[in-house]
Amino acid sequence: MAVIAIFMLGIANFALHRAVLESNHPLLGQSAWFTTMLGGKATLVLEFIVLIAAMALSRLDYSAAVWAYAAYSGLNGFAAWLILSGRV
Repeated sequence: MAVIAIFMLGIANFALHRAVLESNHPLLGQSAWFTTMLGGKATLVLEFIVLIAAMALSRLDYSAAVWAYAAYSGLNGFAAWLILSGRV
């Protein structure tokens, strides 16, 4: 059940990440070099690695992985909301 929850949060994270990358917000141009490398695909790979690590840890019965990934997803959602709503 934990793996499914993390997977669903991962889908939301990828959707938000993609929306932020496609927004062409000026903040993206000021961020680190890997944000713009390969059109943002490098950061999507990093997002995938975090997702796989969280799923693997939850399969190994590290229940804190679910809570940590949920907190990570919450912070991603808040940051995406700030960027997409133009508050930043």
